[in-house]
Amino acid sequence: MDKVTAGRDAMGQFAPKFAQLNDDVLFGEVWSREDKLSPRDRSLITVSALMASGILDSSLLHHIERAKENGVTRTEMSEALTQLAFYAGWPKAWAALRMAKEVYGEE
Repeated sequence: MDKVTAGRDAMGQFAPKFAQLNDDVLFGEVWSREDKLSPRDRSLITVSALMASGILDSSLLHHIERAKENGVTRTEMSEALTQLAFYAGWPKAWAALRMAKEVYGEE
């Protein structure tokens, strides 16, 4: 996995500790524990948590893109978001599915 610098890029001057924790701990240490949980599974969990929490912004879009890069198929993403609709809410699912359709296209 490539080294993540999003925290430092966006918040490095304003919130340097947050940026360091985001880049080095969350994405550096936690996401790198591939022997414990695959990046694919981490992606599905992260997308699910973001959608269920109502975080329907660029964070969710980024993680849907990352999920695709980590091997989550179009069908798997569609099925996961459809399943979540019944637990997290229909409007959240609409928003997340629109993002996923943008990322995966009409493949």
